[in-house]
Amino acid sequence: MSIEHARKIADAVLYEGYVLYPYRASSGKNQVRWQFGVLAPRQWSDAGGCEHCWSQTECLLEGGFELAGKVRFLQIQRRIVEESVDADLDTFREVESLEAEGELWTSWDEAIEREVDFAESSESSRGEHLIEFEFPASRATEAIVTRSGRRVGRFVRESTALKGTIRLFAEPIEESRALRRLRLQIENVTLWHDATASRDVVMRSSMLGVHALLEAKRGKFVSLIDPPEWAKGAVQRCSNVRTWPVMVGNEGDRDVVLSSPIILYDYPQIAPESPGDLYDATEIDEILTLRTMTLTEDEKRQARATDPRAAAIIDRVDDMPPEILDRLHGALRYLRAAATKTETQTEPPPWWDPGADASVSPETDRVQVGEVSVSKGCRVRLRPGPRRSDAQDMFLAGKTARVEAVYFDVEEKQYLAVTLEDDPAADFMQTHGRFLYFYPDEVEPLEVSR
Repeated sequence: MSIEHARKIADAVLYEGYVLYPYRASSGKNQVRWQFGVLAPRQWSDAGGCEHCWSQTECLLEGGFELAGKVRFLQIQRRIVEESVDADLDTFREVESLEAEGELWTSWDEAIEREVDFAESSESSRGEHLIEFEFPASRATEAIVTRSGRRVGRFVRESTALKGTIRLFAEPIEESRALRRLRLQIENVTLWHDATASRDVVMRSSMLGVHALLEAKRGKFVSLIDPPEWAKGAVQRCSNVRTWPVMVGNEGDRDVVLSSPIILYDYPQIAPESPGDLYDATEIDEILTLRTMTLTEDEKRQARATDPRAAAIIDRVDDMPPEILDRLHGALRYLRAAATKTETQTEPPPWWDPGADASVSPETDRVQVGEVSVSKGCRVRLRPGPRRSDAQDMFLAGKTARVEAVYFDVEEKQYLAVTLEDDPAADFMQTHGRFLYFYPDEVEPLEVSR
């Protein structure tokens, strides 16, 4: 794995939340963008601004020390639509949008991809390594021409000057394994004088979606999520501020780390069934695709006018073959042989319906809890375990409940569906099939059903 091969994963991080469904510039959701990895100018941040100006990554490198890296982020480029006022005098006026001959053009904040490369080795690592970078302000124009060839306006694209620093420091912490702690600090030091400026204005001089890719040319990185026993103490002493470093590549690779502004697991992957980027933060492809299909033709036209990336989404969804849409359901692996279709059945039951599998019967199935066989009708005491992600479940500890059914999921895990005995709405829950679910090892049998 190299940095270039890791770029697809990094791009997904870079553009997370770039343009939100329903992909129109006028949508309220798209009035508050740029939520991840934002580093604002230091002077504005220090004066009480709502965004931070720096981030810090610390990770561990074992063995030889030769490092290559990239800091990557987006910078806003304003795309202003100007309507032609007088073609002879070549004069224009700024407008939110421009429509002519059935075509639409919209003002919008685009983004420029920025990258800063750096390298470090044992020969050059004497104290802190400072890298300064700067991108100058820019302004360019582009004529807006209708399909018939008539010039009706122009785009003006503007970006402000932006300046930042990268501080890299390598500190030996264990000689026997040549273990080093790497510290990478990224800061936005763009000059700023208006402490009262709004966030929207400041974002034009901010670094957005900031992340880093680090490649070990010699040596190997140590996972901070699942470290070996000998490295756990060193991992605990690593301090990551507004970043989350994870391994990238195939399972077991230790050459590349992605330091992300969003939480990821080691070895994140792009879902193979996903046909393309959707940009809407934490999206579920199938749901978002189906919702995009429901947009009216006028809404789609507005989305296409917003941004080329939004236009590509609309075009892809409009032309999506049925087999690609079916694939968005994900990879389902049937663990049991489904019941055969009878002559009276016009459609087989869905895969998630217990009736699709003749080998299961939630009403009569049993599950072994210790030495006790538990099934529908059993009384149990709830003992929620530490694996619970919802803290509200802890309030159920010690409550008594009645088992309503025994279920299996597609991974063959067993669950008990229960209702609380002291719940006034228990009868209502039973009628509508609304239950609480617990693993068998999270209950204590109080009696055995007959």
